[in-house]
Order: sequence, then structure tokens, then C-alpha cells
Amino acid sequence: MLSILRRVSLSMASTPSSSNSLSKLITDSNNCFGGSRRLLNLAQQLRLYKPPPTFDDTDVEEQKIEESAGKVVSQVGFAESATPIAHQSERFRPKRAAVLICLFEGDDGDLRVILTKRSSGLSTHSGEVSLPGGKTDEGDADDAETATREAKEEIGLDPSLVNVVTILEPFLSKHLLRVIPVIGILSDKKAFKPAPSAAEVEAVFDAPLEMFIKDENRRAEEREWMGDKYLIHYFDYEMNNKKYVIWGLTAGILIRAASVVYKTSPAFLEQNPKFKVPRVPDKNTITP
Repeated sequence: MLSILRRVSLSMASTPSSSNSLSKLITDSNNCFGGSRRLLNLAQQLRLYKPPPTFDDTDVEEQKIEESAGKVVSQVGFAESATPIAHQSERFRPKRAAVLICLFEGDDGDLRVILTKRSSGLSTHSGEVSLPGGKTDEGDADDAETATREAKEEIGLDPSLVNVVTILEPFLSKHLLRVIPVIGILSDKKAFKPAPSAAEVEAVFDAPLEMFIKDENRRAEEREWMGDKYLIHYFDYEMNNKKYVIWGLTAGILIRAASVVYKTSPAFLEQNPKFKVPRVPDKNTITP
């Protein structure tokens, strides 16, 4: 956005209507974010963000691929870039999904993220806290469409209310599903009237994004898989006299999102895993 404004400013500098046109562009940009300078600045910051390259990128130099051979893949809420993937001629390619990290400005001026508690009747991850999202459909144009489409289906969030500003690097779920976090900004929180799908969602709530880089109301559990130890993080949160636990993949994604937004590392040790994905994953490759 800043680069666009700069280009427009330079190209119009010598024309009589330049100030009016530039003012209109700035006004339109402000309107997109409800007039919030903080949300506008955040959008500008995140649009410049470039995810670290993963080892699945097609433009990675052959030498770098060779250097990465024998290293490891991320699991259970850890970014792929955090732990390099084992390079093989016949690599495992997981199915793709996307989740929406929908941010908005709270009444106290803090950045908050929309979360859901999954229905207790679901066959997998029942009753757990998650971000809106799901598996990619054939008709989805990109990850942003997957995330916003799923958010509409799950909680009734109209995609037109969300300004998608960036995506983060892929994460892998414990079932080896590649999950793409999509960050979007909801400028008008009042326009969003939650309409959760009873079959999928038990509750819709929000939490402060900054809590995911603070060492408060957090606990961790050390686990081991294929000889390597790693930490799973749990965040305890209470809202409207209801208690929630945000952990695993969702916690890992939000730790990363908060680190990017606030441009700082978490105040605790993440301890990413260091284990390899076999050429043909089976029931023994699913993490505990």
C-alpha cells in the first residue's frame, strides 16, 4: 500500500489534480479499515511480509536442496520453515487446507483474533479450539478463498467484510495436512453477526493476539516422537465466564502470527521438533 501511494504521489506531482486524487486514494484506504490508523498501518506492514521459503518451493536452488537433505519436517503446530523437510526424489505431498486469522481492533484498542470451539459431535478434534478454515476445494482460486469460504460456512463471516493482507508459511497438522494461515483484517466488527454452523461449531469467541507471545496463562508439555523431543503449548483463556484451552496446531499458528504482527519473538522457548517424515507415512508417523 505504501509503495502504491508513493508511485501515485510521484506520477501526479506535476498535475493540478494530484492532491485531490491522492487524497481520495488515502481516504479510500482509510475507509477499508474503518478509519483506523492502526489497522491501516498493520495492513501496510503485513502486505510487505514475505514468508520464509519452504523446501517445497519450485525455485529453490538445487544446491540448497542438497544442503537440506536429511533434515526434518514440521509437525503439530510448527511452521515448515522452522524445521527443514527431508529431501527425497519421491517426497510425500500432504493435502492442503487454509485457516483464517481474522484480526480486528477491540474496544480497548488491542488486536484480537476470532476463534471457534468445535462441536462436540465432530469425529475429529471435537470440542477443541480452532481457527475458522478447512480443506481446499477444487473450485478455490487460492488459499485466501479457501479460508474465507470456510469462515463463511462455519461462522457466517461474510468474505466482503475481510481484507486479506498476507499469508504465513505452511504448517503441518499431526495428521500431515498442510495448513496455510491467511491473515485478514475485519475493520467493522459490529457488521459481523456470528452465525455458527451447529454441525461444526459450538461457540465463536475472540482473544487478544498478543497473549500468544506472552509467557502468561501458558503451559507446555514435552513429547517425544521417533527419538526427538518437542513442546506442545497450551494457552488457558477465559471469556464471559467460559474457559477455553488453545493448543497444538492452533496455538502454533497464533504464536507465529503474533510474532509477525508484533515483530518480536515469544517470551518463551518454542522448542520445535526435529524428526523426519518417512517416504510413505503410515499410522506410526502420526504424532502422539
